[in-house]
Amino acid sequence: MPPAAPPAAGRVRVVAPGSQARHLPELTSVSQEVAEQSAVGEVMVRSLIRSQLRLSLVVAFGFMAALFIGTMVLRWVPGFSAWRILGIPAPWLMLGAGVYPVIGACAWLYVRAATKNENQYRDLVEEK
Repeated sequence: MPPAAPPAAGRVRVVAPGSQARHLPELTSVSQEVAEQSAVGEVMVRSLIRSQLRLSLVVAFGFMAALFIGTMVLRWVPGFSAWRILGIPAPWLMLGAGVYPVIGACAWLYVRAATKNENQYRDLVEEK
């Protein structure tokens, strides 16, 4: 093998030793960002908290609206307070037993939507 030609005049080749070479920072995943509570992780967690808060306010408002509508039915529908079902006044049944299906429906909707929010958050955080 012939010897390599010397570099041209005026050109100098500089090579850093391998032990002192700078390493490029590794790309961090979102789950690491969340675990390390970095700025990106804080934004992700804050986003989840905001979406859950918004959901809870919407469900609470819907529940209160349903109760308000029920109360207005009692007030504005003439003769409703005179109805009897199995000897029990209809307003008592409506306010005593009719509220529970509304509570159950609101709870079911909340759990379903909260699970969806958490799954979306988990999909963003987990590496795929």
